[in-house]
Amino acid sequence: MAERIFIAVNRWVLVLLLAAMCCIVFANVVLRYLTNDSIVWAEEVARYLMIWMTFLSAGLALRAGMLVSVSQVHGRLPAAPRRIARLLILAVLLVFFGWMVFAGWEYLSRMGRQLTPATRIPFSYIYYAMPVGFGLLLIHTLLLARRFLAEGHFDHATEADVAAVKG
Repeated sequence: MAERIFIAVNRWVLVLLLAAMCCIVFANVVLRYLTNDSIVWAEEVARYLMIWMTFLSAGLALRAGMLVSVSQVHGRLPAAPRRIARLLILAVLLVFFGWMVFAGWEYLSRMGRQLTPATRIPFSYIYYAMPVGFGLLLIHTLLLARRFLAEGHFDHATEADVAAVKG
C-alpha cells in the first residue's frame, strides 16, 4: 500500500511539473505571437522544470523497465551465476545511486549560492533535483530488489505506461 502511494505521488508530481511547463511555454508563445513580446523568465523556468522532471521520472522509468539495459550476458548464464549476477547488478546500482545522492548534495553545497539569470532564485533549487532524483531511484530500487533478485527484472511496463511514453 505504501509503495502504491509512493508511486502515485511520484507520478502526480511529474504530471504537475509537466502541466506547469506546458502552461508557461504555451503562454509565452501566445504572448510572443500576439504582442511581439515574451515572458522574460519563461524559457529559464521551463528548462528547470524539465530538469526536475528528468530526475524525478528516472525511478519510474527504472521500475517500468524503460531504461537501457544489457541483458544478453545475464540471460545466457545458468541459474546460479545468473542470481549472483543479479545480486552484483543490484549492489552496483545501489552503490551508484547512493554515491550520486552524495555527489549531488556536494555539488549543491558548492554551487547552489549562485542566482539564476532571469528569476534570480538560488541555483540550489534546481540542483536539489539531482540528490532528490537519485534518492528516489534508490528507494525505487530498494522496493524492487527482492523481485529483481527472484525474477531477474523490475516491473514490466503496463500498456498505459507504454502508451504514455509513445504519446
